[in-house]
Amino acid sequence: MENIQNLPIDVQTSKLLDWLLDRRHCNLKWQSAVKGIREKINVAIQDMPENEEIKQLLSGSYIHYFHCLRIVEILKGTEASSKNIFGRYSSQRMKDWQEIVSLYEVDSIYLAEVASLLSRNVSYEGPALRKQLAKAQQLQQELSRRQGECQSSAADLRDRYYVACKQYGITGENVARELQALVKDLPAVLEEVGKDAARLEEQIRLYAAFTNFVCEWSDPVLPMLTFAQKRGNATFYEWRSGKVPTVVERPAAEDAAPDAAADDAIDWGDFGRGTDVNSAVTVEDGIDWGISLEPNSEDTGAGGIDWGDGEAAPIEIEIVDVGADCPEGVARGEDALTLLENSQSRSQFIDELTELEVFLTQRISEMGEEGDVVSMSQFQLAPSIIQGKTREHIREMLSEVQDLLGRLTSLRMQHLFMIQASPRYVERVSEVLRQKLKQADILVLKGATMAERRQEALAEQSRLEPRVDLLAGCTRELQRLIEADISKRYHNRPVNLMGVNI
Repeated sequence: MENIQNLPIDVQTSKLLDWLLDRRHCNLKWQSAVKGIREKINVAIQDMPENEEIKQLLSGSYIHYFHCLRIVEILKGTEASSKNIFGRYSSQRMKDWQEIVSLYEVDSIYLAEVASLLSRNVSYEGPALRKQLAKAQQLQQELSRRQGECQSSAADLRDRYYVACKQYGITGENVARELQALVKDLPAVLEEVGKDAARLEEQIRLYAAFTNFVCEWSDPVLPMLTFAQKRGNATFYEWRSGKVPTVVERPAAEDAAPDAAADDAIDWGDFGRGTDVNSAVTVEDGIDWGISLEPNSEDTGAGGIDWGDGEAAPIEIEIVDVGADCPEGVARGEDALTLLENSQSRSQFIDELTELEVFLTQRISEMGEEGDVVSMSQFQLAPSIIQGKTREHIREMLSEVQDLLGRLTSLRMQHLFMIQASPRYVERVSEVLRQKLKQADILVLKGATMAERRQEALAEQSRLEPRVDLLAGCTRELQRLIEADISKRYHNRPVNLMGVNI
């Protein structure tokens, strides 16, 4: 018997209520009885004395049997003046709460209620609060990560913006204005490149001598570079005609470069320039169309137009080439552009520079392999300009060519040529760059929103943590009271409620 007395009673908390009902400690109809008791509690709490402990008992927590016992103990002090000679209280407050306690003790209704409350705290209330708390903490981590990503992406976009501006050679404060300012400086830059082309005389002579010696090529090589080496960045008119123009009429700076398809169109000139209303309409190149606006002209038929069906000599129309309508010595339109401004001649200039670069690179490679007798014998009859060049000297010549080529084909120069060819390109570039800054600003705002939501999640965590702690404290207290109550029913045997984890 002593050994049985010391054996603990282990009860799973989720099965506690069923355990109490199976052993007839509680009545199966305890829930209907509890409804009446709860109504009496709701009425009784309307008239309570001013007491700090009672306020704490009634604030926010579910009032159960053990709370009612404590309220009765407190009322014994506050309602002591209403106690008569028979030891009974005449205070209605005391009578109400004593009745509630008595009703709870009928068929151990209170034990079934607190067992149900404990099971609900362990199985539902506690996990729900912990889940909400974990969700708030996880949301903070997620929002913090996304905020960092927004800030990082915004900084990356701004860096890319300034890197792009650096490639264009601008600061980025006013993209359109700075790009237009760069284009204004473009002629001076190209003029400097044209002057430096004068240093290519030795490279051109070497290439010409080599092609003549190896391939017996007699035609001029690198005509554009040869011209630029002598004349610099001259006008396209001078390159095309071989004559220096007396007048250069450059196109307006704001005009876009003509389309490629327009190069083949015939420029008919300005029909009415310098003519009187009553005189024949002529073109500056001297073509008389035979049209007169005088109604009484003797040489015309009805309507004043000579159709050429009489005895008069037929009209001869001369077909002229493009640009032939310009007076001799006048460079107009594309002819007025310099070699490096004109897209056609600039492309040829770059092609010839590339051709020269490839030749010098190949020559350096070949000279490294010319140690054998066969190679030496091949160049015994070569001109002195070929034999007298060392490999190091050719490297220096190649460096000069590559310098010019790099200055013309850099990303910045490509953009400047495109801006010069199409004014709308400035708008497109400005819009693309503005989009980077706009996206960066959007990401900054998005990051600020993430920070606000993270603060809200932190506030939610601060609100939930006290509730979790309070529920855990109440649950542990219920566990202790229920274990003690059941232990009394089994001659003070130890009772363990299992699975209480909150």
